[in-house]
Amino acid sequence: MTNTLLRGLLVATYLLALVSLFVALPMDATPVMQKLALVLLGVHALECLLAFKYIKRYTGPLWVSLALSLLFGLLHWMPLARAARQAESDPNHP
Repeated sequence: MTNTLLRGLLVATYLLALVSLFVALPMDATPVMQKLALVLLGVHALECLLAFKYIKRYTGPLWVSLALSLLFGLLHWMPLARAARQAESDPNHP
């Protein structure tokens, strides 16, 4: 539930920043939303570099996993990291 809520907030942030390129947001929120979206994308880009070993474990195409990581950051790759750690600690793992 929390993961879904946070993902929704991130998508809303990106959409508001995108809309603000064409329409002024109320209360002069346009520059704030645009800067917030850029900061989030920048932080998530750094996460992609640091967590690439987990990002590439995604079952779909690598570019999809990278795109999801850019949009959602640790909300995407942290479950992949948990699954990797669990697989490593599993005694039945070859």
